[in-house]
Amino acid sequence: MRKFTALMSAFMLLCCSAACAEGDYESLCALAAPYGFRLGSCLSYNQLTDQKYLNLLKTHFNSVTMTNEMKAYSMLDEQASKRAADGMPVINFRMADAMVGWAQQNGLGVRGHVLVWDANMVDWYFHEGFDRNKPYADQETIQKRTEYYIRQVITHFEEKFPGVVYCWDVVNEAIGDSAGEYRPGDPTHLRTLRSGADNLFLKYMGEDYVALSFLYARNTVEALGADIDLYYNDYNMFFADKANAAVKLLERVNTFAPDGQGGYRKLADGIGMQGYIGGYGTQQGCLEEDHLNLIKNAILNYASHGLKVQITEMAVRNFERDQAEKHAAYYARLFQVFKALHTAEGNPLNCVAIWGLTDYPHVPKGNYLYNLNSPYGGLVDENLNYKDAFARVYEELKK
Repeated sequence: MRKFTALMSAFMLLCCSAACAEGDYESLCALAAPYGFRLGSCLSYNQLTDQKYLNLLKTHFNSVTMTNEMKAYSMLDEQASKRAADGMPVINFRMADAMVGWAQQNGLGVRGHVLVWDANMVDWYFHEGFDRNKPYADQETIQKRTEYYIRQVITHFEEKFPGVVYCWDVVNEAIGDSAGEYRPGDPTHLRTLRSGADNLFLKYMGEDYVALSFLYARNTVEALGADIDLYYNDYNMFFADKANAAVKLLERVNTFAPDGQGGYRKLADGIGMQGYIGGYGTQQGCLEEDHLNLIKNAILNYASHGLKVQITEMAVRNFERDQAEKHAAYYARLFQVFKALHTAEGNPLNCVAIWGLTDYPHVPKGNYLYNLNSPYGGLVDENLNYKDAFARVYEELKK
């Protein structure tokens, strides 16, 4: 399997090298490859009919993340689960299969996103018989369901699309942000609440739900003999408070399962740093120089703890059209940072996935997409035409 995966990686690099962009641009992912990181972006199911967007992806990227379609709340089938004779959840892979199939056909690797996430998770999954009118199930039942779900999902994609899904975000955003979202004195800041709502995995699967999720995923990957890395993914991961909690959480995960030889199995391979850079919904805090050093130092810090790093959801935020030149220069300096990490011990950065790829100038102010990715933060404009930011990143990678 590892030999197959190596051949797959070589194929993806060949696809990047062979692809020709509009104009005189070579493929960005081919230019990034010598620095040790894949270049990724995102895809939603509806975009499978947008040929111009698909051409942009397969020309410049060798990794893709599905925005929602590989998440549990998108794939779990409530009615079929209620009818399941074995009492296990039923999974509908239709949309995800179409998307991963497109990636396979076009030589892109897939970041699996995400196996366990409390946000938007369907409540019925935690009830007896998957029935909202019945009581919540006991801890053992939820653990068995989650183990089954993780095993089925990883196995399905590896067997149907061998070597395409090269990593999984096993657990997403399990670290709380403020004192009211985690228990006092907990060094991992394990999230108890999100916007006032209970973390249902913590409440019904138990205190070790993060480590157990990684254990189930690691057992599955090893049983398959697959070359798949396992990541913990979260936002604000280049700020000290969140980073310190993440290191503590991953230490707990990687000392959870004894290896039978006096040590522990390494269940988690790395950290996924969601790269939303700048103010949320406002220009204040955007394009700040100190963020570049924070990002670099955070990556080196994670690497010093034996963890690989991926930038998983990057949006270089810019809310003002007249800041385009500053935004372009900032984007280039960010890639200067990524390039320089190639010389760091272990070459810790192995993927940069851009979610804020396009501009969204017509999205209403205050809209979720407006706040998250920003209206003028893209490498391309709303019509998918190259911006100065694209050209500056290209020039930086080309050096």
